[in-house]
Amino acid sequence: MNLQNSPSGVVLLNKPKGKTSFYLVSALRRICNVQKIGHAGTLDPFATGVMILLVGKEFTRLSDRFLLQDKEYEATLKLGIRTDSYDCEGKILQESDYIPSLEEIEKVLEAFQGDLMQTPPMFSAKKIKGKKLYELARKGIEIERAANLVTVKITFLSYEYPFLKIRVACSKGTYIRSLAEDIGNALTCGAHLSDLLRTRSGPFLLEDCFDGALLSTPDVLSSLTFLPVSKLPIDNI
Repeated sequence: MNLQNSPSGVVLLNKPKGKTSFYLVSALRRICNVQKIGHAGTLDPFATGVMILLVGKEFTRLSDRFLLQDKEYEATLKLGIRTDSYDCEGKILQESDYIPSLEEIEKVLEAFQGDLMQTPPMFSAKKIKGKKLYELARKGIEIERAANLVTVKITFLSYEYPFLKIRVACSKGTYIRSLAEDIGNALTCGAHLSDLLRTRSGPFLLEDCFDGALLSTPDVLSSLTFLPVSKLPIDNI
């Protein structure tokens, strides 16, 4: 591929904290001088980790294939506080001074393994009847949402109240913020997602990614890797 002539391919970036997913797309458009750029799954501004950027028409058409793949995260839950968005950016709804024991935590986590029915959060980009849920949520509107079947495997990492850190390997369509809300409810103290790191998206790992914070540096184009179709570990492309 000639980087001087409309680069195309799959670019793996580690999204920095405080930046939107659209920031990465916009930065790549400027760097590559290519308008047709998509992604295979966004991350909230407070989250970090693996983002798959698709540069050029040949690659944006592959978005769904990446979206269907499993992902893995390191998630930090803050116990004792529930928010309307289920994460650290939301409005506080309820607080509790109850401190669960490690034994209680381990028991609750055992119940969140394997196949689960999960209700999409109102603060999400999921569309129902053409409306994005977060647009309704920002107007104070809540509508009924059907639960979806997801598959998760949770590994306990650490617990120092109020912070519980877990690793989550999950199927497509899993909302980690909803998992935080549900775990907090099961512990009776409430919880929200305070930090999130995506460590894997499909076959791509965090160590495969270029630091997205460096996109503003001079001559960054020469440092980026654009994976061609032949290098993508996806069946039936």
